Amino acid sequence: MDSLRRTYHDELAQAKDELVRLAAVVTESIPRATAVLLDGDLEGADYIIRGDDEIDARALDLEEQCYQILALQAPVASELRQVVALMKMVAEVERSADLLCNICKAARRIYGHELDPKLRGIIARMGEQAQQLYDAAIESFVENDAAKAAAIDDMDSYLDGLQKQFVQAIFESHAGGRIDLQVAVQLAVVARFYERIGDHAVNIGERVRFVVTGWLPEHKGAARFRNRDLTGEIPRIPSASNSESSAGGGGPD
Repeated sequence: MDSLRRTYHDELAQAKDELVRLAAVVTESIPRATAVLLDGDLEGADYIIRGDDEIDARALDLEEQCYQILALQAPVASELRQVVALMKMVAEVERSADLLCNICKAARRIYGHELDPKLRGIIARMGEQAQQLYDAAIESFVENDAAKAAAIDDMDSYLDGLQKQFVQAIFESHAGGRIDLQVAVQLAVVARFYERIGDHAVNIGERVRFVVTGWLPEHKGAARFRNRDLTGEIPRIPSASNSESSAGGGGPD
């Protein structure tokens, strides 16, 4: 039994180390993608986009490793929380890498268009804040630090504020004739990409809190739905068979 436990802990440690390595790649790529956008670096964009295939492959391998731990080691209680949380964190990291690729693709689309200093300044700040969020998320994971993990949501509020400032600056730049509509649209989408990267860092922090304390984030929408369902305020979604009968369909005449 002791050897089985040692095997489990070794496999889990290996999985955690691989997640940290993957997350480190993403964290280091945030300033690179930002530089691609600001400098119009087509070669750098191609490097990050091509590198996403390796991240996808490693994420799939890590997910499969987690499945094997669940199947062969049958963890329970806090150990089960660790494996389940790890699997969800893998998805957050992989999706963040996809968003960085999307930033690089947007940089390709607006290549050759000059951005005014205000836009460039906010882009740089969004990149810096997104990187800080990811750094904090991974540090909280490595250190099992629930307090640091809880602070990430507040850090993300600053990135959300930068996104709103950026969108306003885009409108002003377009109205002033400094960028055309297509560039404005691409930049607005880029702002959303940075904001989503921050959200993924917040989600990683929530998983850390779940592992350390068993805390689950409050899903307000689900709570509202259950409350309304209990009080009879909203109808249940009809089943497919009920929908067909109410629509008068049943078969050929």
